Amino acid sequence: MTDAIRVSSPITGTEKTLSFEAGHLAQLADGAVLARIGDTMLLATVAAARTAREGIDFFPLTVDIEERAYAAGKIPGAFFRREGKLSDQAVLICRLIDRPLRPSFPKGFRNEIQVVGTIFSADQENPHDILAINAASAALMISGIPFDGPIGAVRMAYTTDGEWAPHPTFAEGDAATFELVVAGRALSDSVEADIAIMMVEAGGTEGSFVKYEDGAPKVSEDVLAAGLEASKLWIREAINLQRELVKAFVAERGPIKALEYQTFADYEDDVLARVEAIGREALSEANSLTEKQPRAEALTAATTSIMAQLAGEFPDRAGEVKAAVKSLTKQLVRRRIVDEGVRIDGRGVSDIRPLSAELDLFPMTHGSALFQRGETQVVNVTTLGMPRMRQQVDSITPDEFRRYMHHYNFPPYSVGETGRVGAPKRREVGHGMLAERALIPVLPSEQEFAYTLRVVSDVMQSNGSTSMASVCGSSLSLMAAGVPIKAPVAGIAMGLVYDGGKYVTLTDILGAEDAFGDMDFKVAGTADAVTALQLDTKIDGLPADVLSKALHQALEARLTILKVITDLIPEPRSEVAEVAPKIVSIEIPIDKIGEVIGPKGKVINTLQQETGADIAVDDDGVVGTVTIGAKDGRAVEEARRRIALILDPPTAEVGAVYQGRVVNIAKFGAFVSIMPGRDGLLHISKMAPLNGGKRIGQVEDVVELGQAVEVRVDDIDPQGKVSLSLAGEYANVAGDEGDTHRAPRPPREGGDRGGRDRDRGERSDRGERSDRGERSDRGDRGGREAAAPQKSSSSSFEAAFEAELADEIGDLGPGGPTFSPDDGGSRRSPRPRRR
Repeated sequence: MTDAIRVSSPITGTEKTLSFEAGHLAQLADGAVLARIGDTMLLATVAAARTAREGIDFFPLTVDIEERAYAAGKIPGAFFRREGKLSDQAVLICRLIDRPLRPSFPKGFRNEIQVVGTIFSADQENPHDILAINAASAALMISGIPFDGPIGAVRMAYTTDGEWAPHPTFAEGDAATFELVVAGRALSDSVEADIAIMMVEAGGTEGSFVKYEDGAPKVSEDVLAAGLEASKLWIREAINLQRELVKAFVAERGPIKALEYQTFADYEDDVLARVEAIGREALSEANSLTEKQPRAEALTAATTSIMAQLAGEFPDRAGEVKAAVKSLTKQLVRRRIVDEGVRIDGRGVSDIRPLSAELDLFPMTHGSALFQRGETQVVNVTTLGMPRMRQQVDSITPDEFRRYMHHYNFPPYSVGETGRVGAPKRREVGHGMLAERALIPVLPSEQEFAYTLRVVSDVMQSNGSTSMASVCGSSLSLMAAGVPIKAPVAGIAMGLVYDGGKYVTLTDILGAEDAFGDMDFKVAGTADAVTALQLDTKIDGLPADVLSKALHQALEARLTILKVITDLIPEPRSEVAEVAPKIVSIEIPIDKIGEVIGPKGKVINTLQQETGADIAVDDDGVVGTVTIGAKDGRAVEEARRRIALILDPPTAEVGAVYQGRVVNIAKFGAFVSIMPGRDGLLHISKMAPLNGGKRIGQVEDVVELGQAVEVRVDDIDPQGKVSLSLAGEYANVAGDEGDTHRAPRPPREGGDRGGRDRDRGERSDRGERSDRGERSDRGDRGGREAAAPQKSSSSSFEAAFEAELADEIGDLGPGGPTFSPDDGGSRRSPRPRRR
């Protein structure tokens, strides 16, 4: 086993160290690097096909992240107890790696490349996404695969003090108001080289607008630009450390063998020249049409005509002719934008397409909206659910639940095509998470609004930036559903064309402008703060003034869209829809949770059955929270009233009659709920009237759970235990030989000595019970207690009652002797109570 090659470097402004290790694990891969920050460790491997697949016309780069549950000391929660499909978080990390790496390979390179990141250790403090980007780049640097790197990455958190902090922990990120993930590459080999930003993924944190209300500085366009500039220091550090790894690797193992490859041109110069000669005019005319469908039809017709004219000249090169037509189209579009300031659809560079919005499209949804910008149209629907409907996250991060879920669907009909419909693809997951990130900062806390929230964005038609249309439509649907968001959020997609040394920023780009441009960035936010940003560039370096201008141009567009939103619905509705569940939350003392739930959930289940409300109980270790929800508000109020009675139960009165319900059955009697939070015992000895006055063998013979029964309170002891007897129609029904209340017969000393003694004992027992019954009916409790028990044949009611209780459920606590039953029939002997 070979020794590992290690390099490490402290991270400026932190107490952390970034390290890379190579040459020890996965040595059959073209490149493998084990990266570490804190106790989070990740192995990135790269492998390349030695030749390109025949006929392939694109670059097949695949990135996968394997989040091993053992990295966090967990066993997967899935049925098979092993990792399955990628989590949404893993998909996002794959996209974060892919976006800066893909443009760093040679143009025309077609060999298949696979990057795999495996998380071996997750310390629950340091995120592994930034580590994955840096490790993937480092693995490519020592692989011999043609790669224009290194690529460095950093996460930045904007603190409540208004400072950008590098490489924050999970907790530090949650405490901040905004987070940036930035990747870039150096423009020279110097250790102090300037950094060209290639990729940005950013968003506000949950509760950031509450922090703004408390005085934290907001993230404006200027603050964001400053954060991007500040990130370059730590990107440069990651790049320099990768270069150190390459030097150490070469010094230890010798020169890195370069992969032999060939590039493939989409077309040759002679084909492009002929296409320009015969097709420029037709393509220019087709691109002058402002509507998408007519323009697409005209371009198709022009392309078909050009290919037909050149079929004889280039008989076996139809693919090259088609690619040359596309290249010429791109050139014409870009030159028109830069030279004339006119875009494909005839707009100026800062113009927004026509905007429109609608609310309440579907009667049974909790909140629905349609947002349309030009030919882009998205339906957004909000659904409100009980807190228990939040998504449980089975991941290796500290996150356990998602209260807000945003799902995005892009069906093929939205672009007039056929295709597969089913599970979401990575692009759909990424767009949904971007919209979710844009809206999370303005959502109310769970204490303010107890609902679980799900928003679904269904794209109806697409011609540019459906993700930002999803943000706009989601603000509308949330407000229509009565969700008290802090402020509406709007999003806009921006583009950039760089040609002939001139930068032109485009507002509200079309799909074609996205493909033909040099930068695509999406900005979402409120009127005075940015909530999300996504940026990808195809050029080396973006001047700070150009970026600042683009961000402020996006702000102007955002304000225009926000006016459309607020003109339609100025603020969230004060009440949720009639078809939505009504939810209230009650804070309760943590020691009262057991009373609300009841033994084996009987109390809470009974409440749910009788009121029709959905009740959930949770706690944070300090205070309990009861959440009550139902479509009928009256059911919610009734459940809340009953829970309030459980928390502060009314006091039963001796001699009062109550209509109760059997809630539990034991062999010595039935527990009857006579009022919320107050149960009493109806002893088996008092149930004879339910059996026509005859002796009862088992309690279940005469009562069942849930049975209604009218009872009288006979006694309440100092511990609050309630003794009950039957009332109403059974009050005066006599048992065997006329006794109304029959106490259990105690065993005699010396056991059973024959029928004659047994008969005498029964007669004596009945006589005593009759006396006690009369005294009990008179309410003479003191006299009852003063009566001396017969030592050989009987015991007091209280003694027998407590003995059977102790036999059933154990010691009942201080207050007198506890009697232990003897199966042999001998006299019960007292034993000391536990103190």
